[in-house]
Amino acid sequence: MCHSKILTICKMKFLKLLLIMSLMGLFLSNCSSGKDWRTASRDSAGIAPDPSVTPEAVLHIYGADAWGWRGWFAIHTWIAVKRTGEHFYTVYDVVGWRGYRGHPVMRIAPDIPDRHWYGEKPKLLKEHRGVGVDELISAVNKAAQAYPWKTTYKAFPGPNSNTFIAWIAKQVPELELNLPLSAIGSGYVN
Repeated sequence: MCHSKILTICKMKFLKLLLIMSLMGLFLSNCSSGKDWRTASRDSAGIAPDPSVTPEAVLHIYGADAWGWRGWFAIHTWIAVKRTGEHFYTVYDVVGWRGYRGHPVMRIAPDIPDRHWYGEKPKLLKEHRGVGVDELISAVNKAAQAYPWKTTYKAFPGPNSNTFIAWIAKQVPELELNLPLSAIGSGYVN
């Protein structure tokens, strides 16, 4: 009787351990998206107007789910601008891994404005077009040039990509930008 009771207890403990291990395996396998950032889409999402046929000035602010598991609760944000008559967009963004290579984390460069963020489709958070937007673009550029954390990046609590966009929005209130709660790091400037 005693031996049978011990065997039953051992079986129950084994089944409990097996269940816990199975659940952990399921959870951990879901933490990995199976995506590879090197092959993830960086193509245009088709949101921004074609600059070759859009003479007016355009200022867009985008957000896309962050890479990997961070995308469950956080977004990455950036600004794309095109002045009146220009045939290209300039993108303002901050990316942490630039700092790992000894480069500034802030970048201002011609680029695809509505590029997928490593496989994640961006959403247009704010749009300004037409009259008066060239002045907004100049103000955004001035604010970006004055950004105090051009070489510093920390995912949490900041400064990060969302800190950069929040900084610009604070310097240029005419943008009328309210970043969503998922823009973690945007509160770093307060």
